[in-house]
Amino acid sequence: MPTSSHLDTSEAVRPLDESDAFQPSRTSQILVGIIVVALTVFGFAVVGTSFAIGDEQQTEKKNDAAKAPDETTSKNTVIGPDGKPLENPFPNRFPAPSLDGGEAWLNTSGEISLKDLRGKVVLIDFWTYCCINCIHVLPDLKYLEQKYPDELVVIGCHSAKFDNEKDTEAIRRAIVRYEIEHPVINDSEMIVWRKMGARSWPTLILIDPEGNYCGYVSGEGNRELLDVIVEKLIVWHSAKGTLDKTPVRFDLERDRMKSGPLKFPGKLLADTNGDRLFISDSNHNRIVVSTLGGKLIDVIGNGQIGAKDGGYTEASFDHPQGMALDGETLYVADTENHLLRTIDLKTKKVSTLAGTGMQDRRRTQGGTLKSTALNSPWDLEIVDGTLFIAMAGPHQLWSHEIGTNDIGAFAGTGREDIIDGPLDQSALAQPSGISSDGKFIYVADSEGSSIRQVSVDPKGKVTTIVGAHDLPNGRTLFEFGDRDGVGSEARLQHPLGVHYSNGKVFVADAYNHKIKVIDVAKREVTTISGTGKTGTDLEPLQLHEPAGMTISGDTLYVADTNNHRLITIDMKTQKASNFEIVGLSEPTRSVRISVGDKPDKAQLLQVTPQKIAAGETVILAVDLQIPDGYKLNNLAPLRAKLFAKGKQPLIAEEHLGKSIKGKVDGETAVFAIPLAASEGSAQLQLSVTYSFCRGGVGGLCKLHTSRWLLPIAITTDGAATINLQTDLPK
Repeated sequence: MPTSSHLDTSEAVRPLDESDAFQPSRTSQILVGIIVVALTVFGFAVVGTSFAIGDEQQTEKKNDAAKAPDETTSKNTVIGPDGKPLENPFPNRFPAPSLDGGEAWLNTSGEISLKDLRGKVVLIDFWTYCCINCIHVLPDLKYLEQKYPDELVVIGCHSAKFDNEKDTEAIRRAIVRYEIEHPVINDSEMIVWRKMGARSWPTLILIDPEGNYCGYVSGEGNRELLDVIVEKLIVWHSAKGTLDKTPVRFDLERDRMKSGPLKFPGKLLADTNGDRLFISDSNHNRIVVSTLGGKLIDVIGNGQIGAKDGGYTEASFDHPQGMALDGETLYVADTENHLLRTIDLKTKKVSTLAGTGMQDRRRTQGGTLKSTALNSPWDLEIVDGTLFIAMAGPHQLWSHEIGTNDIGAFAGTGREDIIDGPLDQSALAQPSGISSDGKFIYVADSEGSSIRQVSVDPKGKVTTIVGAHDLPNGRTLFEFGDRDGVGSEARLQHPLGVHYSNGKVFVADAYNHKIKVIDVAKREVTTISGTGKTGTDLEPLQLHEPAGMTISGDTLYVADTNNHRLITIDMKTQKASNFEIVGLSEPTRSVRISVGDKPDKAQLLQVTPQKIAAGETVILAVDLQIPDGYKLNNLAPLRAKLFAKGKQPLIAEEHLGKSIKGKVDGETAVFAIPLAASEGSAQLQLSVTYSFCRGGVGGLCKLHTSRWLLPIAITTDGAATINLQTDLPK
């Protein structure tokens, strides 16, 4: 079993022209910002970080500090909630560069500046959507966003590695696929990257509520560190009065993009003898089973993110990908759960085979099935009773002899590269698709844009049959393109799927939007489908980042992932058709809870008892107060909610706690509230939520919710309208 000697959790980039770059980390990279943090968190000390600036800058900061009194000991001393002076967690901070320079802003209605973000802790995530390390950071960001919803704003800065990733539409779809809920800059020319001094994916840069650069950390696995630092900044700036806790709202891409019965389908598996097609409906978190002709057989999984075992309707997955079939047992790579699952197709039960449910960050080389953490298993293949796993996270192939209790690394040291050689000395680069001829495993090594051939003999070797390999200094990771040809002269761009059949390897060349085929004996690759342009046309066929494929008879089935569809290609005529699954529909999704859904007694505005007239409805007319410099965002939903205190006859139960849509008249919100009785009274709690933006448009829109204690009673002299006014947002 090979051992890992390379433990980096970030991906380096090729050298850049740094003459005009802001350099927070040059020379010997003295660790400051927090150089040795001695904080007690959950009973242990967090010591040391990767937050850094250069040593020449650190010297300059020390000289500046000698000329001015320390902020915590001068007349500007910040006092904490306990009455004691607080220490500034970043005394050497300096103004951050601007966010200008991106090609486009996504997940928001317009551009955002650091000035717009004053009062918020800002975390800038430099990422590229091909990168598995960047994908692993997203759950950490979501955790922080949910923990600090009103204090922290995350900004994604997408600085592309591959040419295809520079396309704004491709990034838009990646944002939806990875369920990102914060704004993202398309930094296609890496201008913001250079200004901020980023050097690898992922890099996270922290900006304080006054717009000052605090430091950076690279790689994955830094949730606890970031949590500690963000909390310290919040405490400091809250005490100082520079923290703005007004909720913010962004216009998300998911609300503008429609999918259908399938959502970013990942991998396919054909069972010709059983007349079955298995589909990983990845973003619907389920496995779909149909006949090879398109008749729905079963849906496995309830569509919700989770890791629950059990029957088809109660089991849950988290963005499953590859599958392998052994008799009536279907093995599933439950990718974002970091688990391997089994599905008994006879009893219709889902079980967990391997993994702990936690991502392995220690580069474990193996162990027993349920005590060994896995790291983004992406595809599966069975050869002679052994289950092979494309383990994308640690850049390795793993194996499990079916029926035993062991699992472990089979090929690859864990170093991200394209290096041929013995299994325990070779290097892979984010293996994302595997298929076998019985003697070899063919691997789509996506980050190296190469197709590898891995011997199933433990004494065998790893070789590269198409694409560059064994270049010095990791250069192979940047040798990509779109060129048919032989061996190392051919070029692919982030291939995600492979399927072996009769001496040929079919390749889903994802970022070139093509299907290619390799003659294994000749090592020659040829394009067979796809124009290279994204789209949905069938003649000529257009694809958008196809990720998986399978063959049954003369039919090639393709997961056209970004188009949310399946395509069939007749390999004799090359005719392409849409593959529809009769009877398949989208899963029912849970309702999101958002600002204003629950009353908060501490924030209730008091109003005098309101006399209303009997009738079918009562009108609420609410004057919306808007801060100076802002205008009401008419594009955002405007809603009210009513809650009742105790039993009452006036408002029907079905209207309580539910969103009531309103109309805008100038800066007044108007709501029609149905009445259920012609007499009586009620103690109500009312919330009204609205959005306002700087200048009425733009990327940063803030949310405000006003809440009232609203006593009402029907009287003979009552009015048809209740007039209210919100409090002024801070």
